[in-house]
Amino acid sequence: MMNMPDVRGRLTPNRSLSDLTWLRVGGPADWLFQPADLDDLCNFLRNLPSDVAIFPMGVGSNLIVRDGGLRAVVVRLGRAFNAIELKGTGVTAGAAALDAHVAKKAADAGLDLTFLRTIPGSIGGAVRMNAGCYGSYIADVLREVQAVTRHGEVITLTSQELAFGYRQSRLPDGYVLTRATFDCPAGEPAALHARMVEQIAKRDATQPTKERSAGSTFRNPAGYSSTGQNDDVHDLKAWKVIDDAGLRGLRKGGAQMSEKHPNFLINTGGATATDLEGLGEEVRKKVYAQTGITLQWEIMRIGEN
Repeated sequence: MMNMPDVRGRLTPNRSLSDLTWLRVGGPADWLFQPADLDDLCNFLRNLPSDVAIFPMGVGSNLIVRDGGLRAVVVRLGRAFNAIELKGTGVTAGAAALDAHVAKKAADAGLDLTFLRTIPGSIGGAVRMNAGCYGSYIADVLREVQAVTRHGEVITLTSQELAFGYRQSRLPDGYVLTRATFDCPAGEPAALHARMVEQIAKRDATQPTKERSAGSTFRNPAGYSSTGQNDDVHDLKAWKVIDDAGLRGLRKGGAQMSEKHPNFLINTGGATATDLEGLGEEVRKKVYAQTGITLQWEIMRIGEN
């Protein structure tokens, strides 16, 4: 096996990723690296052979790892990267900080990041995918990010440099986001917390939050713009297209399109990654045949079959 750089964190060969994803499927990564701190991450990337692929992974909330696993080093940030700092109207959060925790801590200080409260996952993934809901997106509030390049250099990127689009950013391959700073609108703490309570109630009433899912399976088929702001007010939604095609509750092996919300792909128990991705592709094919609309995956799929 390849000689790897010395680390102070944890470097595990042939590590299964299934228990690190919300859908609980997938094969092993060649290596899983959990850096001790920023210096450990920089030194590792600086000394890693340039032909070895890197995949930064958050909490696996929006991810299918295929059954054959991943020929790469998966970098997963931990406690050294989850601090949340408040200064004036700014919130700086480590990439491993959970979106919900950032929203709540900001609200305590009268800063409005309430839209993050119901978004599963961590800040690194939220930035990478320009996460958003209720008409607000990361692109609306992000000031800058700190990242480590594939060569181990610490850099700062502005919101403009990330060139956000609908559910996407232009973060170069192999870069690892380590923290993000947001400029937040002000609000009354009690009102912000009350709004989040309402959002959670609405989410729980409409989404299969007690099932093994990875959030929305497909992007809404319309509403593309530089920030994605138009999406939440557009009439055409992925769930409606899937429902109208009669695919609510469709099954394949242990995978199912949720009866409660047909744009949620769930593992009912014992599903493989092949079941889940195969069901998603079947939905895309049937929706296209009936409507001419090509649904785009919102869940990231990585690795080998």
